[in-house]
Amino acid sequence: MRTYPSNSPQAAARLLAMALVADGNYALSEIKALDRLDAARQLGLPPQDLKAVIEAFCEDLLLGAHGEWLGSSQLDATTRQALLAEVTDPQLRTKIVALCEAVVAADGHLADGETAMLDSLTHAWRQMPGSHRNTEGALS
Repeated sequence: MRTYPSNSPQAAARLLAMALVADGNYALSEIKALDRLDAARQLGLPPQDLKAVIEAFCEDLLLGAHGEWLGSSQLDATTRQALLAEVTDPQLRTKIVALCEAVVAADGHLADGETAMLDSLTHAWRQMPGSHRNTEGALS
């Protein structure tokens, strides 16, 4: 799995890609949600760079699984934690969580892999340095 600088737009975009393929594939409605949310701009990337990060992430998943497509829900815990650790900025984390939630909900169905990915993302960031809770108890 390639690495990106901490808190970079690419590191953030890869986490969005992880949500996008958490159930093993992505629906057209999820791709349209990326456009509707202007996700690339929100993460500080031109749209073609977001696409490139998604493609690179999918390539890395295939390489890691020796050519078998499993989606991101099958990432081992160590790799998943390493990817999550690349984003430490609380505001960026909040933005990523909101984008991930919107993208996985866009097709009207939350698959088990998507739910597990969102749960692991929020749980991990509560445990990692840089996390804090706001007065309502939400991750921020």
